[in-house]
Amino acid sequence: MKRALILLAVAAFASDAQAQSRPSTVAMTCSASRQLVMSRGAVVLGTGGYTYDRFVRDGSFCLVGEYTQTAFVPSLDTPQCFVGYRCKAGPRDLFGD
Repeated sequence: MKRALILLAVAAFASDAQAQSRPSTVAMTCSASRQLVMSRGAVVLGTGGYTYDRFVRDGSFCLVGEYTQTAFVPSLDTPQCFVGYRCKAGPRDLFGD
């Protein structure tokens, strides 16, 4: 009986971890995705299929030595939605973003 309870507890813990999901930009309008980033400051969003990334409102949510790069993602109502920024490490590309 004790062994069965332990197995049940382990199974419940594993299913809870798998059940956690992240908001998906392709399931939300562009403005809803942008508002989520702006209100939370930093958030991990799914961007379609098994892809995801961390998006931030501004550089204050990046680590020291990182810079912001504009982020466009697919959304429910547009293929290229500006949601905020991504934090990038290394020297800033002077010819890019």
